[in-house]
Amino acid sequence: MYGIVQVRGVVNVRRDIKDTLKMLRLHHINHCVLVADTPENLGMIRKVKDYVAYGEVDQETVKTLLETRGRVIGDLPLTDEYIREHSTYSGIEEFAKALSSGNARLMDVPGVKPVLRLHPPRKGYKTIKRTFPQGGALGYYGNEINALLYKMR
Repeated sequence: MYGIVQVRGVVNVRRDIKDTLKMLRLHHINHCVLVADTPENLGMIRKVKDYVAYGEVDQETVKTLLETRGRVIGDLPLTDEYIREHSTYSGIEEFAKALSSGNARLMDVPGVKPVLRLHPPRKGYKTIKRTFPQGGALGYYGNEINALLYKMR
């Protein structure tokens, strides 16, 4: 499972890149989506790699994001009770485990919003004009995306 965070804005950006960001449900800076590891999603990620940070998220990070930033319709926080009432999972931890292993999607629990609105990272981005290997904040992070998402929780 990939975690994708929009880092740069879309002013003066080509139409196809804007459309791809829209298909990924990334409409604002510091919004995050969790997508499955499929060739279709990987192609979309590669197209917008100069505007997002992405990498493989682990189960603990998914659990932390759902607990702190997960929302349901009505802008209410996502709770264990809500997941118990609306799905077959016993709580956020079990749901996060199923999400990270690829056995579930966010849409399996009705009413959960697919976009996580994150806080800007504590201590800020390094720079949003360079890739991660060059010392910036864009592109492929690998497992280091977990540290970035923890700073944005």
